[in-house]
Amino acid sequence: MALSVEKAGMGELSPDLEKATYDKVFWRCVPLFFLCYMVSYLDRVNIGFAKLQMLGDLHLSDNVYALGASMLFWGYVLFEMPSNIVLHRVGARRWIARIMVTWGLVSILLMFIGPLGQFFHTGSATMFYVLRFLLGICEAGFFPGVVLYLNSWFPSHKQNRVMAGFMVALPLSLAIGGPVSGWVLQNMHDTFGYRGWQWMLFAEGLPAIILGVTVLLKLTETIDDAHWLTPEEKSLLKRNLSSENVTKTHDFRAALKSRGVWMLCGILLTMNTGFYGLSFWLPSIISAAGLKDAFHIGLLAAVPYVAASIAMVANAVHSNRTGERRLHAAIPALLAGIALILSATFTHQISVSILLISIAASGIISIMPIFWTFAGRLLSGAAAAAGLAMINSIGSLSGITGAMITNTAKNLTGDVNSGTYVLGGCLLVCCCLILSIPRAMASTGRPD
Repeated sequence: MALSVEKAGMGELSPDLEKATYDKVFWRCVPLFFLCYMVSYLDRVNIGFAKLQMLGDLHLSDNVYALGASMLFWGYVLFEMPSNIVLHRVGARRWIARIMVTWGLVSILLMFIGPLGQFFHTGSATMFYVLRFLLGICEAGFFPGVVLYLNSWFPSHKQNRVMAGFMVALPLSLAIGGPVSGWVLQNMHDTFGYRGWQWMLFAEGLPAIILGVTVLLKLTETIDDAHWLTPEEKSLLKRNLSSENVTKTHDFRAALKSRGVWMLCGILLTMNTGFYGLSFWLPSIISAAGLKDAFHIGLLAAVPYVAASIAMVANAVHSNRTGERRLHAAIPALLAGIALILSATFTHQISVSILLISIAASGIISIMPIFWTFAGRLLSGAAAAAGLAMINSIGSLSGITGAMITNTAKNLTGDVNSGTYVLGGCLLVCCCLILSIPRAMASTGRPD
């Protein structure tokens, strides 16, 4: 427990009150964000499953797919910081709701790539690029906006549990999304005249719209607005945040000059290059090993992410108990890099390859909740709004590098697995960057 006794100018507050208060806040907002993040990643990477049918139907090449998959991140990178600055001004509730509704609508529009291309006389490839770019614009600001919102409720020494509870949605969305996407591709094909990949995009875009409306109705903007908290609980939350914010950077110009901010940009870029390269191409890697049934590909693609869900929670829990952050991020990065490199040497031994990819996915995803606690210890206020967006937007370039590295390596060697050598190398660089993080930023010194 962080504090044995708290004083609020109104007597003493017990540890039980502090725990009960943070538990109440956790269950009020984290499950909703969990669902939002799950849908976010489904909409972001389901194009990897759509590829199995879409390219043939629209007569598109792997090169078109790789560029289209990466176009989302161009929109994301360009509009991330403006979106998060607007969120800071208008409030998280309205802006996150807007983000979700618009990205859900654009995700559904992707099912009409062919007809829209004909209507606008652009062709399917150009319309694919345009809609993926627009999807990135719509989604820009969501993740750093959620992190900013959580930072306004939880001090950094309590964020491991919070971030793990929120971000476990990522591997679970991919674990659930794989079999669901494969089932829809296989069983909804040509239903009412629409192809399986079109039904998949519709079925995975609609929940974003529903959740966006739910955020607007259910999310509480600030601590003072929380009618479900008592005055004592509000005072406790605000006091804990105020005492921690004294040590953070509030000025965005100072944040731009911070070595720590740029180091976090490098860590996120190298970490997510490995992640997105794996996510976008995993169905193709499994297919190249000889498995052709879409549902079975989906089931097999789910295995690494089920393992990663367990590993992420276990790593975050252990980090929370010890108060140590740096090694809990660096060791998973090292293991992920080695496993990803080794997986490329066992291309045609599917069981060994999936085992190594599972280790790689577990390592990559275990870093993520730890990583965002580093940023939470460094930034506050307007600097957090713009700084978190800058870190995430630069890190989002990994969606471009991850997709293009794998495709370029495939073009050069003829083997879709060859790009994993480069992706593994990126994770080893990530490990080195994590180890160079200043100690003050890497450890709370306060196990919770």
